[in-house]
Amino acid sequence: MVVNRVRDIYVEDIMTKVPVIGSPDLKVRDIATLMRSWKVGSVIIVENDRPVGIVTERDFVEKIVAEDRLPSAVRAREIMSHPLVTIGPKDSVVDASKKMAQLQLRRLPVVVGDQLIGMLTENDITRLSPSLLEITREWRGINTYGDTERGPMSMAGYCENCENYSYDLRQTEGASERGSLLCAECREILHP
Repeated sequence: MVVNRVRDIYVEDIMTKVPVIGSPDLKVRDIATLMRSWKVGSVIIVENDRPVGIVTERDFVEKIVAEDRLPSAVRAREIMSHPLVTIGPKDSVVDASKKMAQLQLRRLPVVVGDQLIGMLTENDITRLSPSLLEITREWRGINTYGDTERGPMSMAGYCENCENYSYDLRQTEGASERGSLLCAECREILHP
């Protein structure tokens, strides 16, 4: 009997093939202009034909606005995030989604060796399958140990007791090693 296996969807199947790039010596104001012109949330910084960093919207907020720095006086190399976290074109979209969720990234440059060939973003994944992004975020929540000082972490998904969908699932102590993910109502009933 021959079993046909469904082919994985690869990063190269859904990535943006022409990512926006810039030089490490560009002024941050010019990087912002590139982002606005191309309607993107990041610019990959390339030096000697190799991707070396990325400037994202978050970099602008944390390293320019929050520090009250003048965008025309700061160069990309001063605020770019590096080392660059990348993915290969033949990696599956599921693996890329898990990597993004684990590292809390919204975009991954796609490289072969040292050569930049594309960009994979959360939006690319969402266009493919909106539920895939939610699943990987839930997976991150289940597999990440939270800071106990912040209190219990909530996530969306199905309650393991009543099986209703909830936006307030929390890990509770229980019979299993990992405990149970319960909605607010079940937590109140089972763990008053």
